[in-house]
Amino acid sequence: MIYHMIAFVGGFFLDLIMGDPYNFPHPVRWIGRLISAIEKHDLGEEDTKALSGEQKRRCGRRLVLLVCGTTILVTAFVLLLAYGIHPMAGCLVEMFLTYQTLALRCLCKESKKVYICLRDKTLEDARYAVSMIVGRDTQNLSPTGVAKAAIETVAENTSDGEIAPMLYLALGGPILGLTYKAINTMDSMVGYKNDRYSDFGRCAAKLDDLVNFLPARISALCLWVASVFLGKDYDAKRAWRIYRRDRYQHASPNSAQTEAMAAGSLGIRLAGDASYFGKIVNKPTLGDATRAIVYEDILRMNRLAYGAAVFCLLLCLGIMGLILAF
Repeated sequence: MIYHMIAFVGGFFLDLIMGDPYNFPHPVRWIGRLISAIEKHDLGEEDTKALSGEQKRRCGRRLVLLVCGTTILVTAFVLLLAYGIHPMAGCLVEMFLTYQTLALRCLCKESKKVYICLRDKTLEDARYAVSMIVGRDTQNLSPTGVAKAAIETVAENTSDGEIAPMLYLALGGPILGLTYKAINTMDSMVGYKNDRYSDFGRCAAKLDDLVNFLPARISALCLWVASVFLGKDYDAKRAWRIYRRDRYQHASPNSAQTEAMAAGSLGIRLAGDASYFGKIVNKPTLGDATRAIVYEDILRMNRLAYGAAVFCLLLCLGIMGLILAF
C-alpha cells in the first residue's frame, strides 16, 4: 500500500506538470485502436455489414468483454513483471501508468488554446481549437458558443478525465483505473445514438453510466468544495442551489452533475440545444444567466477543475490511509 500511495501521488503530480506529451506512447490510444479494430471487424466500413439490431448488440457486448479483459490482463502482467523485478521498479511503472490514466493538464491546456484564440486570433481559429475537445459541430458557433462549449467539456471531463480515474486508481491501482478509461473510451467512440452505434454501443454506454454513477456525484462535490475556497469569482451557495435543481436535466444520469455545479459556481447558463453530425439535439439548459459568458470563464473553469482535483487527491489519500490502517 505504501508503494501504491507513492505511485498515486507521483502520477498525479506528473500529470499536473507534464500533461499528455504529443506523439508519446499512451495506453488509452492503444485501447482506442483496439476498439476501432473490433468495430471495423464487426460492423465493416460505414456499416457495410447487414446486421440486425440483436446481432449488433451481441457484437457490442463482445466488444466490452474483449476490451476490458485485454486491458485488465495486459495491465496486470506489466505490473506483476515490474514488481517481480524489484518493488521500486514496480512503483515507478505504477506511477507512470497512473500518470497516463489522468488527463486534467491536457484538458485544461487544450481549453486554454480556445481561450487564446478567442482573445488574440480569429473566430475560425477558435472554432477549430474547440472542435479538438468537443463532439458537437463547431463550424457555426458564435464566440459565446465556442467559450460555452469549452467550459462544458472541462466541467464534464473533470469527472471523466480526472476525478473518476483518481477514485478508481485509489481503490484498484492502474488495473482498475485503466479499465475505467477503457469503458469511458468505448462510450466516447461507439456510445452515440445514431444508426451505426445505437445498438452496437448500447452495452458500452450503459456500463459507462454505471461506473460513473458515484464518481460523477463525488466530482460535483469536489467542484463545490473548490468553489468554497477559490474566492470571489465563484459562488458556492449558488452552485449548490443550481446543482440540486439542474443535476438531472440531461438524458444521462451523470453528465449534468458536474456541469450544473460549474454553471452555478460561475453564475452562467450552460448546455441547451447543440448540433451533432448536422442534426440539432434539444437539451435543457443548466444554471441561470446571471451574467453573459465571456472567454475568461474558460480560465475560471480550469481553476475550478484544478481545485476539485486537489481536494480529490486529499480524499483519495484519506481513503488509502484508512485501508492501510486496517
